[in-house]
Amino acid sequence: MPIFKIFIVEDEKVYSSVLHYHLSLNPDHEVTVFSDGKSLLENLNKKPDVISLDYSLPDTNALELFKKIRKVLPTVPVIVISGQQDMQVAIEIIKEGAFDYFIKNDDTKNKLWNAIINIRNSQNNKEADTPKNDTKNDTFDISKSLIGKSAVMQKTITLIEKAASTQINVSITGETGTGKEVVAKAIHCKSGRNKGPYVAINVAAIPADLLESELFGHEKGAFTGAMNKRIGKFEEANKGTLFLDEIGELDMSLQAKLLRVLQEREVVRLGSNAAQKIDVRIIVATHKNLVEEVKKGNFREDLYYRLMGFPIALPPLRERGDDLFILSNYFLEDFCSDNKLNTKVLSKDAKEKLSKYAFPGNVRELKSIIELSAVLADGNEIKDEDITFNSSNLMEDFLAHEMTLEGYTQKIIQYFLKKYDNNVVLTAQKLGVGKTTLYRMIQDKKL
Repeated sequence: MPIFKIFIVEDEKVYSSVLHYHLSLNPDHEVTVFSDGKSLLENLNKKPDVISLDYSLPDTNALELFKKIRKVLPTVPVIVISGQQDMQVAIEIIKEGAFDYFIKNDDTKNKLWNAIINIRNSQNNKEADTPKNDTKNDTFDISKSLIGKSAVMQKTITLIEKAASTQINVSITGETGTGKEVVAKAIHCKSGRNKGPYVAINVAAIPADLLESELFGHEKGAFTGAMNKRIGKFEEANKGTLFLDEIGELDMSLQAKLLRVLQEREVVRLGSNAAQKIDVRIIVATHKNLVEEVKKGNFREDLYYRLMGFPIALPPLRERGDDLFILSNYFLEDFCSDNKLNTKVLSKDAKEKLSKYAFPGNVRELKSIIELSAVLADGNEIKDEDITFNSSNLMEDFLAHEMTLEGYTQKIIQYFLKKYDNNVVLTAQKLGVGKTTLYRMIQDKKL
């Protein structure tokens, strides 16, 4: 899904941090915080999708600031939050055209979340009603989305084609960054449901207490902050495909409700007794081993068998051979074209450096690394020093090689020997082992 820009104007640092953290739980949200009205006005050119204003600010108040915002962005939804429990203030703000007004309390972050979801759904519905000249789903080209010529990727593409030819539920497994949502979208676009909606939701990105409403919808007044009726993702995906990403993170109480929906093919919105019939194909994805989660009691066995359907396991990038360089060249060419940069190529040393890295973040991480290297490179050739790996992933990368314990021990000792200029005594002290042990390993040519 596209990035949704949220601006928060709040001068209380602790409260702004709470809102920032809560709203950032959704990876599609890009949340920016401002402590005063002046800094907000200076950044309106970045065109946020929604603005949340604290009523009382150091340099202005929400009403005055709202009027200035309207001159620059006449249609952007604005939500006002205030510690003043004054309905007259609320009425005045709403009359001026604000989207909503909340009293600042412990439940405000959830109300704000719901309001933003409603705004986003409303905007998505408007976009859906607008005719587009995009290529039709039934002419979707998998090869342009799933790039690679390795045997494992060709097998994956074959499985996608088979899954798309039926209505069976699909379960996609694979490490983070392997392209699970790309596969889900490909299956939808190649299937008989491609004229219907494709709706995706990341289960792990939404707080558990809000996820039920997101999935099944709610009626007006069903809970605090439910200002309007809204349909859930199941109803939104009717006649199409619903992609449930990170299904392994689903709370046990919601697992029971999801099972019922899948069995009965109907949903009941929160605050309602009326069942809504649905016709939805389900595709789920997870980086977890659901069989193990079932054994641990973290995932319902009956729901597992209901969702498993047609399994597709995506290979990690380190098992895809020369796809690494095919993808690198694709990302590099695409980034240079989008940013009007001269065409750049990877040097031999850069390719060698990439080939030695295990990419714990897989294709997603490769894309990020290649784009950064294109910016860092001075000329038209990307050198090995332009390739920068995320230090937070180095341990995962190290462990991803799956060596024996002896092999890992050798690597660690070799690293510290090199660091301390082959000083065996100092290395032994740092590692807490006897120097005779290191001398013996050197004599046995294990180092």
